[in-house]
Amino acid sequence: MGYLENPKTKESGIFTAIPQRGKCPMNCDDCFFQSGRSYLEPLLNNLPNLPPPEKMQERIIRVNDGLDSNINRMIVEEKIKQYKFYFFNTSIPMDIEKFSGPVVLTINPGKMTDSGFHRIIPPSNLMFVRIRTNTWNLRIIDEAVTYYSSYKTPIVLTFMAYFTSPIPAGHQNNYIFRKRTINNYWAITTVAWREIMRRYEDNMWVYSCGKIEGERGITACARCGNCIREYFVTLERISPALISTP
Repeated sequence: MGYLENPKTKESGIFTAIPQRGKCPMNCDDCFFQSGRSYLEPLLNNLPNLPPPEKMQERIIRVNDGLDSNINRMIVEEKIKQYKFYFFNTSIPMDIEKFSGPVVLTINPGKMTDSGFHRIIPPSNLMFVRIRTNTWNLRIIDEAVTYYSSYKTPIVLTFMAYFTSPIPAGHQNNYIFRKRTINNYWAITTVAWREIMRRYEDNMWVYSCGKIEGERGITACARCGNCIREYFVTLERISPALISTP
């Protein structure tokens, strides 16, 4: 079984890895990973999915673009230590500081997306918090931005796209059915994306996942740079020897 590259991270300098097998028990609505539309289908045949370490050299490994790094964590850590540069993704706010590298935490996963978010005191290895964002959960986003900005923690807004979940009444004009990487979804329009980003334009800690969202923008990682920037900022803080000049 060969390695399958995530088309979203192509040409970004980031490669993805999933060390575990199976589906994610978090079961978030419209999750690309287990919706049957993932680039890793059939999951039974293509997991684990690990890039060949001899070809990674100085590239960054994003651990768990599917599943969750806090699930079967011992397996995750064991299989990832063959790489030099890596960061973990999780939506479970448990023992973040005990991971062996930087961590991205999704703070409003699953059913919390429109109702609340995890509040933690950010440990030194927290790269940034990721917030699942749409046009009807802005009260949650405002509260989360206020909370994590007070800790000077970077905040990345990930704009949700929907395939099976209906867009609520009054918000349909903010979404358009279009291709997003490899699948078609109801995705936010550029106009609605700009309106949301304008709410936080004076907050230096808030970023968008993707350079410009909507039908006029791109959601690919190659022109974004959030993860690469915050990865090395975090690595300077927790493991400066890893990137010091010889």
